[in-house]
Amino acid sequence: MIHNLELTLEQRPEVLERILRVTRHRGFTVRDMHMTLAEDQRLQLAMAVDSDRAIELLSRQLTKLVDVARCTVRPASCLSRTVNG
Repeated sequence: MIHNLELTLEQRPEVLERILRVTRHRGFTVRDMHMTLAEDQRLQLAMAVDSDRAIELLSRQLTKLVDVARCTVRPASCLSRTVNG
């Protein structure tokens, strides 16, 4: 099942690597990613992941990371509008 996440991240060199490592270790596969720099110099990351596991398992772990300011689970249609629109 495809799940969509929106994350607000601190801008640090290792932040993307940490996000991807946690995602992989929790059994999720990244299907799509879109990252932009916000006006407050934080990173905005929209990510579509695929897994049969509950998305809450991943979102709770991502929220615990020190570089993650916010992690929100979005409906499936939100990411396609963000990436393509």
